[in-house]
Amino acid sequence: MLKLFKLLGNKRLFVILIGLVMFVALMGFTLGPRTNLSWPEKFLRDTVGFVQNIFYKPAGYVAGLFEDIGNMNDIHKENEQLKIALAQYTREKAQFNFMEAENKTLQEALHFTETQLEKYNYEFHIAQVVSVNTDPNNRSLVIDIGGRDGVKVDMSVTSVDGLVGVVSKVSNFTSTVKLITTMDVKDPNTNAIAATALNSQDKTFGIIESYDEKTGKLLMTGIKQEDPLKKGDTIVSSGSGGLYPRGMIIGTVDSVQVGEMGLLRTAIISPSASFVDWKQLFVVFTPEVPE
Repeated sequence: MLKLFKLLGNKRLFVILIGLVMFVALMGFTLGPRTNLSWPEKFLRDTVGFVQNIFYKPAGYVAGLFEDIGNMNDIHKENEQLKIALAQYTREKAQFNFMEAENKTLQEALHFTETQLEKYNYEFHIAQVVSVNTDPNNRSLVIDIGGRDGVKVDMSVTSVDGLVGVVSKVSNFTSTVKLITTMDVKDPNTNAIAATALNSQDKTFGIIESYDEKTGKLLMTGIKQEDPLKKGDTIVSSGSGGLYPRGMIIGTVDSVQVGEMGLLRTAIISPSASFVDWKQLFVVFTPEVPE
């Protein structure tokens, strides 16, 4: 009986020793410099790779999706800011000439009030075009900002290129814009524009109060004979009358003609705004005038 136990013990020790030798040999075979993997290693690597592919790829897609959405939001915000900056720059090119005429030192010497100093500090609020009414008798459009955003009737609306019109109706969430292409001298509510020429605002003055549907041109009247206005001049709002802020780009002079009475001249103006395919416009917010 004792011999049997010894024999079994020796066999068990022998099996352990054989297993240890095979383990060391396998380790040496695995760790040695080889170009090909053994089939167990291949199986193990393929299995791990398959599992990683199942879990990691979807996770990567989801993470990438959220990152792309975040980037799109950032790009959208930057795009809006750039458009506002572009509209601001377009108007400020005209505004600069006015500011030169109103020297800051002179303003202080004349004791200008804060209201006067802030008079031409305009803000541009971007708005999306919701709909466009192409009816020739009521050309207008609707934008997606309204009373809750501070929009009020008679505020000017412009595109990046030039003046578009004025706000005619305001609700809480939207506003209706009456286009300058509806201007008609026979209409008592035509919202005429007091206009001047860029770089010649102290010498040029006229009134734009009608639009020719056939030619697509604006008509500027009341121009004096000695006025230096000429073809190619850029026409901007003068700010007189208080409806349109000064320095708003309106268009370019096509020609200057003698008026019907022979005493005053008339200019044909090509609008700067295209009046087609609008996506975004800008509402011009001017400083509040104390009552």
